[in-house]
Amino acid sequence: MFSLFKTDPVKKLRKQYEQKLEQAMHAQRNGDIRSYSEITTEAEAIYKEIQKLEGQS
Repeated sequence: MFSLFKTDPVKKLRKQYEQKLEQAMHAQRNGDIRSYSEITTEAEAIYKEIQKLEGQS
């Protein structure tokens, strides 16, 4: 009944994932390869969490 008010954790994680990819892109364009690789690693961890949550559904 109250599922209308529940937040979707996958939707929130997807938004974070997209933001991380954008940050990584900007770091790469600026020539900061170290930051690019760190941010990309964080994005990959978020993506794995998304896949895990979608697998449970």
